[in-house]
Amino acid sequence: MFIETETTPNPASLKFLPGRPVMGQGTREFATPEAAEASPLAQAIFDTGEVVNVFFGSDFISVTAAPSVNWSDLKPQVLSILLDHFISEAPLFVPGTAAGISVPAEDDALFVEENEADADIVAQINELLETRVRPAVAGDGGDIQYRGFKDGVVYLQMQGACSGCPSSTATLKHGIEGLLKHYVPEVVEVRAA
Repeated sequence: MFIETETTPNPASLKFLPGRPVMGQGTREFATPEAAEASPLAQAIFDTGEVVNVFFGSDFISVTAAPSVNWSDLKPQVLSILLDHFISEAPLFVPGTAAGISVPAEDDALFVEENEADADIVAQINELLETRVRPAVAGDGGDIQYRGFKDGVVYLQMQGACSGCPSSTATLKHGIEGLLKHYVPEVVEVRAA
């Protein structure tokens, strides 16, 4: 098995492509070692002690190194963990038990309370995010989540390699905001949630 790596716009993150599906549906971000307990793979990556974020996309894993960690030292460790995981065909998540659900539901909470009269605008925004924005952001090793629309302002949350990326503000302000304003005139601004 060969796992490719790609750089991302975030110098602290690398994107690992195992050449097979990672998440069958959706994405999942692990921002703490405690959150990573839901996934043996994410937990093993956090156990290196040099990682601050692990993100599972449809066909990739993005890993963000802690400040001052050198990727030349960390990359072989992560590659070894990924190879072991995929070769053994281990489960991505800890199976649920009667004691509770081990993989929490994705956080879809809105950042602002939306007006029902804006339903058509919100549908247009979500369509553009799904068809134009998410594929581009996934190419950079991350994802973007819609968090609300109120008074012309769209609230979005960056995830994976895009979370904490030095260019994420420019992506939101110049790229996504420009796209949404062009296609949805009611949009006047995009803000990070």
